[in-house]
Amino acid sequence: MKNDNHSRRQFLKKTSVLTAGAVAGFNIIGKANPNDDGIIGHGGFRYKVNKEWGNLDPAKTPVFDCHEMVQDSKGRLVMITDEVKNNIIIYDKSGKLIDSWGTRYPGGHGLTLAPEGGEDFLFITDCGYYYGRDNNWHAQAGSVFKTNMSGELIFALGHPSTIGIYKKDEKFQPTEVAVAPNGDFYVADGYGSDYIIQYNHQGEYIRHFGGHNNANPDHNLKNAHGVTVDLRNPASPKLICSSREENAFKIFTMDGKYLKTIKLPGLYVCRAVIHGENLYAGVCWSNFRDTGKMNDGRSGFVTILDKDNKCISNPGGTKPEYKNGTLQPMFMEGNIFYHGHDVCIDEDKNIYVCQWNADKTYPVKLERV
Repeated sequence: MKNDNHSRRQFLKKTSVLTAGAVAGFNIIGKANPNDDGIIGHGGFRYKVNKEWGNLDPAKTPVFDCHEMVQDSKGRLVMITDEVKNNIIIYDKSGKLIDSWGTRYPGGHGLTLAPEGGEDFLFITDCGYYYGRDNNWHAQAGSVFKTNMSGELIFALGHPSTIGIYKKDEKFQPTEVAVAPNGDFYVADGYGSDYIIQYNHQGEYIRHFGGHNNANPDHNLKNAHGVTVDLRNPASPKLICSSREENAFKIFTMDGKYLKTIKLPGLYVCRAVIHGENLYAGVCWSNFRDTGKMNDGRSGFVTILDKDNKCISNPGGTKPEYKNGTLQPMFMEGNIFYHGHDVCIDEDKNIYVCQWNADKTYPVKLERV
């Protein structure tokens, strides 16, 4: 992708003319992949595809894009969609609807659980992209909101330019929030200026890093789509930031110092999701095997890394292969997913996959086998 915002608009334009049947062919098909048993994934991370799990009545509880999902302290599965009839949809583990709310987030994109004082809160990120009543896509400045689990607003963040940390020509279209144990939170400006902005628990600015113009290009981010606090080593917490156009995650200290890059050849990865010792992520696009290029999409799957950030399984994609310690390019396999945008992992290590621009389909459950 030459530019994520441009590519996103071009991709939306192209895919909007697909028929429902054509799109469904790239979403979930009868045969999960070339394996005869219909099981996807590799090694100890193999799954059965359940495409019926979260289906609801679209006349009553519609979705547009299923962007992200988290599990709250009660075990409920909470999802954000950019459908303003019900931005937030809350499921039980069986896929039954518990509740829905929210009408003010037309660009509803990021959803992060924020436990505080024994109570759950949510950070909702509106990226500013929305589909209007004129049947066209629009872009405006994005916003970040903190709410309780019923949708009552705690606070909203203003545009960074209002506190002097963005220049007039720098866009703010945030995509994600991550929360540290001390309550500090980090906003990924993934569709805007690619900064990671750190605030304290009251929403007061601390610092920002990333962006495009660092002396060391390793410190730059290109489509900083996600940010995650990695506590797998509690003594040394880190930030994992998506640099989606670089097919990579970049790791920083909690105060924004660059540490290393995890290269994932061919994968346009969304946010990292930590569960146990593993890292999971939705792959929104992958390069095609025949051309080695993305060609605007119609692809995607899930990728899983181990405690050392080595890729070990790609449900819906090709088996990870290392040669002389270098991970080889990975590709979609089986036309199972249509833009894996986020994953949520439950206590049984099942995976719930949210898909973007997938003909208004509900989340897909991958049942661990």
